[in-house]
Amino acid sequence: MQIHVVTEGETVDTIAQAYGVPADILIFDNQLVYPYKLAIGQALYIPTYDSFQERSLAQISGYAYPYISPWVLGQTLPYLTELPIFSYGFTSEGWLVPPAVSEDWMIEMCRTQTVIPFLTLTPLDTEGKFNNSLIASVVWDMESGNRLIQELIRTMQEKGYGGVDIDFEYIRREDRDAFTEFVQRTADAIHASGYRISIALAPKTSADQRGLLYEGKDYPALGAIADSVLLMTYEWGYKYGPNMAVAPINKVEQVVRYAVTEIPAAKIRLGIPNYGYDWQLPYVSNVTVANTIGNVEAVQIAITHYARILYDETSQSPYFRYWQDDVEHEVWFEDVRSLEAKFQLVKEYGLQGIGYWQIMRWWRANWLALEDAFWIEKM
Repeated sequence: MQIHVVTEGETVDTIAQAYGVPADILIFDNQLVYPYKLAIGQALYIPTYDSFQERSLAQISGYAYPYISPWVLGQTLPYLTELPIFSYGFTSEGWLVPPAVSEDWMIEMCRTQTVIPFLTLTPLDTEGKFNNSLIASVVWDMESGNRLIQELIRTMQEKGYGGVDIDFEYIRREDRDAFTEFVQRTADAIHASGYRISIALAPKTSADQRGLLYEGKDYPALGAIADSVLLMTYEWGYKYGPNMAVAPINKVEQVVRYAVTEIPAAKIRLGIPNYGYDWQLPYVSNVTVANTIGNVEAVQIAITHYARILYDETSQSPYFRYWQDDVEHEVWFEDVRSLEAKFQLVKEYGLQGIGYWQIMRWWRANWLALEDAFWIEKM
């Protein structure tokens, strides 16, 4: 892709003229807001109109909640091969708990766009938190586990799903092997019924990595079972943590480098965040809570506050600081430069594709850049 980084004194018109691109196209592709002010350091996607540029084949997924805007979903589906719908829960006895809002309309939209809808299964409790006691109840109790598997197959058949995505987080170390065995039984049953299975994996960098996020996931065993896995390569910078890049490329590559030693690269999808965070400074542990923002919104905040957008070369991530009501803020987000770094990683390691968390916010430049980099493999 072509990328232009705005310098002082430049305008939409001068940039458009320099690249021979109509100004209205530049505005549209980058979702610029009237009167089309720019931030110094802002990265703009520049269309190339090159139908012969080199692309890699990739499968693309993006999580979505049933309350997504129908317009946003309709705009996004042409760029996806799969849509994991977030999410179904379950009881300790293995009964499925559907989303609070019906997802039927999303499945119908997938059908019209040749996109495979996936039922995302999560052990979320009534407060919306991952509950590892729920995990233990179905991976250790054969009756509950088998009921859950049958419930999954029945629901996929009734609703028209094409597969199931298992997103279990905070699995206890002592439940690791039982969880793997449960996933194997699930895969055997749903494969026999003609469905696919994907698994979300915490971003490990070694087999013996410590921590509740990591010890319950057996990379080689789960990779052998699944049709695809998603590396959740984001949240280094997170809502309750210190101000830093959400998906720093140096950390992301460490995860990929380990993952391909345990799982075939052709099964791996790289996780990419479709969001950023705005922290108030100074960061105070257990006190500061960052505000989640969209990547397009981040640029508008910089423009509003006359902030200069900087780019950290180590993390390959944009960031800036600004003041509001006598409080300093720091924002980290994604732009087309950080996307390009992640796309190159997918190509370099020969990964299956990309999975977005999540597609609730429309980010046109992302999808245009993706289309420049990959042939999207519709199943």
